[in-house]
Amino acid sequence: MITTADASPIDDFIKRWAASSGAERANFQMFAMELCRLLEVPPPHPSKGEDAELNDYCFERGVQFKEHDGTTAAGRIDLYKRGAFVMEAKQSREKGRPKELKLAGQPDLFVPDYKPRGERSANRAWDQLMISARHQAQEYARALPTSHGWPPFVLVCDVGHCIEVYADFSGQGKNYAQFPDRQGFRIYLKDLEDPKIRERLKLIWENPTALDPARQSAKVTREIAARLAEVSKGLEKRGHNAEDVALFLMRCLFTMFAEDVELLPAESFQGLLEEAARDANQFVPMVEQLWTAMDKGDFAYALRKQVKRFNGKLFKNAKALELRREEIGELAAAAKYNWKEVEPAIFGTLLEQALNEKERARLGAHYTPRAYVERLVVVTVMEPLRQEWAQVQATAERLKEEGKQKEAIAVVSGYHEKLCNTRVLDPACGTGNFLYVSMELMKRLEGEVLEALADLGGQEALALDKHSVDPHQFLGLELNPRAAAIAELVIWLGYLQWHFRTKGGVPNEPILRDFQNIKVMDAVLTWDGYPLPKIERRDGQAVETYPNAKRPAWPEAEFIVGNPPFIGAANLRSALGNAYTEALWRVHDHINDSADFVMYWWDRAAEIVADGKITQRFGFVTTNSITQTFSRRVVASRLEAGKPISLLMAIPDHPWTKATADAAAVRIAMTVCSAGQRAGVLRELTYEAGLDTDQPVLSFSSRLGRINADLSVGVDLSTAVPLQAVSGLCSRGMMLFGRGFILAPSVATALGFGKVPGLDKVIRPYRNGRDLLATPRGVFVIDFFGLTADDARQKYPSAYQHVLETVKPERDVNRDADIRTRWWLFGRTRDEIRPALVGLARYIVTVETAKHRIFQFLEAAVVPDNKLVIIADDDAYKLGVVSSRSHVVWSIRSGGWLGVGNDSVYVKSRCFDPFPFPDCADEAKSKVRAIAEELDAHRKKRQAEHPRLTMTQMYNVLEKLRANEPLSSDDERIKQEGLVLILKELHDKLDAKVFKAYGWPATLSDEEILERLVALNKQRAEEEKAGKVKWLRPDYQIPRFGSDVERARLEEERRRARDEEKAAARQSALDLDDDLQELKPKFPTGNELAETAAVMGVLASASDAMTIAQIARTFSQGKQIEKRVALTILALARLGHLSSTDNGETFILRRVA
Repeated sequence: MITTADASPIDDFIKRWAASSGAERANFQMFAMELCRLLEVPPPHPSKGEDAELNDYCFERGVQFKEHDGTTAAGRIDLYKRGAFVMEAKQSREKGRPKELKLAGQPDLFVPDYKPRGERSANRAWDQLMISARHQAQEYARALPTSHGWPPFVLVCDVGHCIEVYADFSGQGKNYAQFPDRQGFRIYLKDLEDPKIRERLKLIWENPTALDPARQSAKVTREIAARLAEVSKGLEKRGHNAEDVALFLMRCLFTMFAEDVELLPAESFQGLLEEAARDANQFVPMVEQLWTAMDKGDFAYALRKQVKRFNGKLFKNAKALELRREEIGELAAAAKYNWKEVEPAIFGTLLEQALNEKERARLGAHYTPRAYVERLVVVTVMEPLRQEWAQVQATAERLKEEGKQKEAIAVVSGYHEKLCNTRVLDPACGTGNFLYVSMELMKRLEGEVLEALADLGGQEALALDKHSVDPHQFLGLELNPRAAAIAELVIWLGYLQWHFRTKGGVPNEPILRDFQNIKVMDAVLTWDGYPLPKIERRDGQAVETYPNAKRPAWPEAEFIVGNPPFIGAANLRSALGNAYTEALWRVHDHINDSADFVMYWWDRAAEIVADGKITQRFGFVTTNSITQTFSRRVVASRLEAGKPISLLMAIPDHPWTKATADAAAVRIAMTVCSAGQRAGVLRELTYEAGLDTDQPVLSFSSRLGRINADLSVGVDLSTAVPLQAVSGLCSRGMMLFGRGFILAPSVATALGFGKVPGLDKVIRPYRNGRDLLATPRGVFVIDFFGLTADDARQKYPSAYQHVLETVKPERDVNRDADIRTRWWLFGRTRDEIRPALVGLARYIVTVETAKHRIFQFLEAAVVPDNKLVIIADDDAYKLGVVSSRSHVVWSIRSGGWLGVGNDSVYVKSRCFDPFPFPDCADEAKSKVRAIAEELDAHRKKRQAEHPRLTMTQMYNVLEKLRANEPLSSDDERIKQEGLVLILKELHDKLDAKVFKAYGWPATLSDEEILERLVALNKQRAEEEKAGKVKWLRPDYQIPRFGSDVERARLEEERRRARDEEKAAARQSALDLDDDLQELKPKFPTGNELAETAAVMGVLASASDAMTIAQIARTFSQGKQIEKRVALTILALARLGHLSSTDNGETFILRRVA
């Protein structure tokens, strides 16, 4: 800790620099060096020349900006420290690239210094140079190398006067906000006399993440929740209702918070608890009287004080539960914590776990880090709000320069009014995490707006602050009453924390208000008599029914964000009940029954946004199976609808909750949407670490473009259609429905395997994904396919008795009548693929969900598990094609992702059925075939010689070799045992031969491969419509799937209809283009905010820099509005929103990261 032991250097520093004026550029480096000395941190290092990667802490750190035309431009950061901050000094002249743009012929701008310098003063002014410097600093942060990541802090320095501090701990760089809050973000020189301020600056230099409020508060929050869990457990053991316990403890918690923020006398409730711990009989009467007084604003006898009126609904029920002395002691210990430090973003989840008997055992192990929630909220809610705020700032700047001070204040005040009426809805709010984070980020933005008002109008402008962003704007729907109550508590705790942090003073009474913003209700289904189902008697049994079921109305809101429940389609009946599930399907008959539960929320939000009336965006966390077939269809239907929506941001795979002893890690996808057809940003995870900590580290790559329904950018593989050429050749393996079918080798031998002639026809080797990719188990399976129960008993009595004893009891209780009746057979015998395997000596398989997409041959005798995908072909040419880069790239993009390791999924309908194989000469096939045979044999031989060597190990090392990553000692062992360099060489040769078979160059990128495959799929589909099918196994397929006259006629009609529909769509699009060419919008003259938005809109859609005249000509008034356009351009340029490479002749909008 920096102390005040020697105050003289501090006084000297403040006096020396407060006396300086102007010439910030000349003084900045000297000021910064002396500041480092004062803070006792190392000074910046000398620059290491043009090798920017080495310049981690220096002045004038070079960066490269990507311009609109694809070129780059150089810039220099005033002071940079990697992983800590970008610091930019207020300045009015160019450095590196234009910082203060002006229109051609305009004079330089000058903002006079205001006195006194270096300390707080009522004499404040709007300083557009500081605003511009902040914007420039954020631009520099965006231009840093990806490997550096976004710095947590942006610092803006007015040399000799103040340093403004902005922070974004999310690692996204999209929401740098005042830090720690509006009251303290601007550090004046005089403030350096305070050791706490100097310590804060020192941490920004040396340990910036230590200032992350979420990191500081997570430990405290967990410890409090653990104490509450002990009290809850004791009360429930004594027979108290769980809901009564929850509400009682929530009243206790809020009372602890109230005393820490001095809504109650300091330490008064803590003292009451300590006294009651000595005499437990006093607890109930004292606490109940206190809560009654808090509800009404009466005298509290236990505190000997008049207390404020809290009202709301929290204290309407003042009932206290009788506690034992040790339980009162736990509450007293919880009261000693500083409740100002509790993190509402995770507190709700932990409180729910503490109060839930099932969740209590893993308290604190299963919650979502705040940064994950913020990642979605920033794009969904804050990005559009900040875009509009940038327009408001530019408009106010223009009005101020024109001398229209009142109008400038009115524009900013109008935006504040709009912000205070902006609503956020979470339709599955749980304990309120998303709502709280949305509120906090909006409060931070509100702080900037109020600061701008104060700067524009002095203290008088604050009189315009009639109200503020508060809990009434944050709406939730939640089925669980306890979670809903916690959500309301979390939002109020967060709001009051923010009030005391930024405003100080006591809020108006009543402290709490019953806004009824959190509603306890089902968000996707309602019915007559809700919430109770109607009970009817059918066939003598009581049956639940849901009469007149329909979709419930959602509250209106500008933004929808949240994390709807994760239930896979296969588990809906077991989780929700048959009657509810069937009612859900009936009401949402436009959604396939095989879509995951979360997609019902996604579809409803998409419908509301597409309507375009109120809701601007929605953003949801979903299972990462959103890219799987049936959930993806929900997305595709909305992207392609008559009123389409667009994906503005998508993260296909993202960690969510960490693994625990009794629960797997959860991985999710994030999607953000708005109405219309727009480009978006696809963010793909490139690095993850620390997932078991409070501060996980994630890195992403970003790609801009139209995001497809499968959460990809670029070629839309969802347009590829299934091909007849591969019909009947691919399927998942067998689904047993009975563990007794599987035999250990010793059990198989005991049943006669290897001794009884013919038994090998029904006792066969059995393999699953782990057998193929890790260590094989060597197990067998009893497969009675094709036999009746009588046949099985008579021909193979020992095997039959084993199934009778070990499988039938399990089948007898299965709800599926067919599975119960056919108990001696696999539950899914895959009748559709069995004929294709007849006569083959081997077939191709791949593991459905795997880190590496590997194909290999299995002997025909082996029975494949349900998690293997079969390709019924024994030709190594086919193995070579599917093992090549062309098919692997296709399958990874088409199939989606699942699992802890973000593993690719091979989905038959998307990966195999639409895939076009090469149409090449026999010679080309022979070359592919030879390499594929060698590849398959090489891997099998290496594993035979080294039994502990796994396929996954070999391909892990191959992946590292391709990426030029260093190998560990274990990797080196695997490389030698697996001869992985030869494996790499074989794959490279195979890729080249398959490319040649297609007639393609070997240098294609992944995207170019996909473009060609989609085009080839389309070509093949057209050929198949004409009856030209390039069958993969003609001898097998043509007798079964070949066309006849009737099928040919139907296909021809479908082709003609699709062509006519496409032609009509194209003609409609052409007609619309012609209409748009004839119409020009009218410039909104006289409405300055609308003028700013209109000019920014033209620049945002421009593909190149534009002159003022060109911008004016895009509106119907043309040359008449050039002057007003110029005034708007000047304001935008001063704030750093525009760039110009020709000294103010043309302008381009700087793109936000």
